[in-house]
Amino acid sequence: MGQNHDAAQSEGIQPGSPPLVRPTRVFVGLKIAPAIASQLAEIVAGLERPLVRRVAPADIHLTLVAPWNEVSVADAITKLAGVAARCGGFPLRFQHAGYGPQPRRPRLLWAECVASGEISALRTALLQAFGQAVDDRPFLPHVTLARIRAHPSAIVQQHPIDQPLALTQQVESIELFQSPPAGESGYRVLASLQPAEAAQSQDGPDST
Repeated sequence: MGQNHDAAQSEGIQPGSPPLVRPTRVFVGLKIAPAIASQLAEIVAGLERPLVRRVAPADIHLTLVAPWNEVSVADAITKLAGVAARCGGFPLRFQHAGYGPQPRRPRLLWAECVASGEISALRTALLQAFGQAVDDRPFLPHVTLARIRAHPSAIVQQHPIDQPLALTQQVESIELFQSPPAGESGYRVLASLQPAEAAQSQDGPDST
């Protein structure tokens, strides 16, 4: 008892205070279908480590709401469910793989997706639901395939990648992800919610 009391005081917690809630680092995005993720991962298979950190196929995703510290995951899931209930599934089309955001001195190698009206509207609805500012700049949906740690110009010269893509997946769920702690890897799906219209189309017509 005395040790717990001393530990609480050392962290600035007063006796009788409610327990400290540590926020969870989360973000909202779309999980990429395993078959497509494997094809995208092949594009960066030849990039050298440790200058480049490739994203594991299981972790390839498209971010719609950037990471934030969330004190109530349950509330975040409720907000996500509210958006999912108002939207439907749509095709996600991958059109190009290359370096970015600055092709000559990039930080990433990514696969760009078509900025359709559906995905743009979904992102705007999510930003509003989570109280984040809507960016006036054009939305460039993409999935990161590798992060460049050093010597970007040399990497671009040694491994030129400027590849058109013709891959499509149907978006039938929206995910709340948990970011890995510092020094670790791997994203955890906290919730995967199906858009209401997509769920209805899968159920088929009412048999009654």
